[in-house]
Amino acid sequence: MTESQPAPESPTPEELRKAMKAFKKRLKLTRLDDEAKLGHGPMSSGKSSGVVAIMPPLQYPKAVWEKLVENGRLKHAGHGLYQIVPQQ
Repeated sequence: MTESQPAPESPTPEELRKAMKAFKKRLKLTRLDDEAKLGHGPMSSGKSSGVVAIMPPLQYPKAVWEKLVENGRLKHAGHGLYQIVPQQ
């Protein structure tokens, strides 16, 4: 006789907070990397990055990202990408 698998637990508020912090950090670094590539030299003014959505860090399960979408903190941008929902 096999035991049935327990339902996956909902992410804790602490886990959601840490995941959101990791997401924001990855988005910031992605934007900085993109901005560094846009300029053609040290004397150019450069441009702002157009990056608004990224693939979330893999260290957190998909359930965490789905819960953040459900809570209105992130939204799906398609193809596995997420973006931050502006807070009013």
